[in-house]
Amino acid sequence: MKKVRVLVVDDSATSRLLLVAILRADPEIEVVGQAADGLEAVDLVKRLQPDIVTMDVQMPKLDGFAATKRIMVESPTPILITTGIDPRAVSVSLEAVRAGALAVHPKPGDPRAPAFDEEARELARQVKAMSRVKVVRHLAMEPHRHGAVPSSKPAALQGVAAQVVAIAASTGGPAALHLILTALPADFPVPILVVQHISRGFTAGFASWLDQASPLRVKLAEEGEELRPGTVYIAREDRHLGVDLSRKIRLSIAPEVGGFRPSGTPLFESVAAAFTRHAVAVILTGMGRDGVDGLRAIRKAGGRTIAESEATAVVYGMPGAAVEAGLADFVLPLDQVCATLAGLVETADPRRELTR
Repeated sequence: MKKVRVLVVDDSATSRLLLVAILRADPEIEVVGQAADGLEAVDLVKRLQPDIVTMDVQMPKLDGFAATKRIMVESPTPILITTGIDPRAVSVSLEAVRAGALAVHPKPGDPRAPAFDEEARELARQVKAMSRVKVVRHLAMEPHRHGAVPSSKPAALQGVAAQVVAIAASTGGPAALHLILTALPADFPVPILVVQHISRGFTAGFASWLDQASPLRVKLAEEGEELRPGTVYIAREDRHLGVDLSRKIRLSIAPEVGGFRPSGTPLFESVAAAFTRHAVAVILTGMGRDGVDGLRAIRKAGGRTIAESEATAVVYGMPGAAVEAGLADFVLPLDQVCATLAGLVETADPRRELTR
């Protein structure tokens, strides 16, 4: 069996040795090189052509964000950001994701800690999974000015009296959500509920990153809070996100759905029950099929569903599964997803208090 060829990039010799040891312990992984800074990483990617790069963030000469950007322009390769969990590192890590890295993952901690073995196994699993993603040469997407909407304005949701938007995303989702939420205007008339699969420890930083970039308010969802127009509610770590029939936030520790908690399916199902035909559900880039079963409830309740098209999805798993199941009313590239949602400013139900 062909091994996954990995380049490890980290300016700390101790961290590099630990990462290399973790990865080499997996018989399906081969570490083909190590780099101590971003410039060396760019050069080694060209020479070694690894299947995937694990990339540190804060490094001399060229940081992880700049190195990621150059690699994705010059030698497109799957990149997994590995970083310590602190607010500055999270912000820069997510900028690297927006520049083309696939995901951000915490570095395993102290090898003497009880959780270390599980953390090491999870890192190896992520490396193997991400190595299979087909990446393409591209430049990082530039954020829109606050309130600026792409010129294309499809009328996909014309006449829909929307009262809520629910979104599910996984691999590639942070960059896609960044693009959407920076394109929507400050007077967006309905609340947005988001399930994004992201590594443990990064959820709060993810919400803060989006909040700083978007004209909308972006926050972690809180149990029992009322939905407000123009507010984006991000699912909390290890909690399903949903709404009850009174349209208040509900967080749940119910079992994982398809291996995920939070999962897009319970979000979509609860939104369908609470908002019926006034719900709009969006399924974005991601591995697997999370959320697809929940789209069935949206459709049955009379709501509308949008799937990101293969043309822009980093990974076409989730939206592709929705299309294959016949559950996507509209299949749109990301810029048209932005424009379609922005069009809800004109077509959303004017009853801003979100009553039935």
